[in-house]
Amino acid sequence: MSMASEFKEFIMRGNVVDLAVGVIIGAAFGKIVTGLVDQIIMPPIGLITSGVDFSQLKVVLKAADPVAKKSEVAIQYGAFINTCIQFLIVALVIFLIVQAVNRLRRQKAAAPDPTPAAPTPTEALLAEIRDALVARGGGT
Repeated sequence: MSMASEFKEFIMRGNVVDLAVGVIIGAAFGKIVTGLVDQIIMPPIGLITSGVDFSQLKVVLKAADPVAKKSEVAIQYGAFINTCIQFLIVALVIFLIVQAVNRLRRQKAAAPDPTPAAPTPTEALLAEIRDALVARGGGT
């Protein structure tokens, strides 16, 4: 089997395609969460904290030098705070999705089977004995 045909077989597996779709959806969802945090959640928090823009919070280790054309060196902990909030939102959404799927699985498992179970061999034998006794007039 050539490498090209092995690669084609690998790509055409359902798992790989499902994974690719999951990665693409995840990337798009990440952009939505970033927008939610940066544009909806953080502005009110900044307003509550006297107008602080979390994304701009940083500790400058070395100031920029425009003459030497060197950019500043800083620890941007505000961006890290935003990233942590984004992670918590994604984790919460994933938790809610898994919880909903588990709830549906439990409901499906708890639902009674619409078809009655076939009698066991012992039950079938007992039913035959009962029917024979009834036919002879000896049973109730």
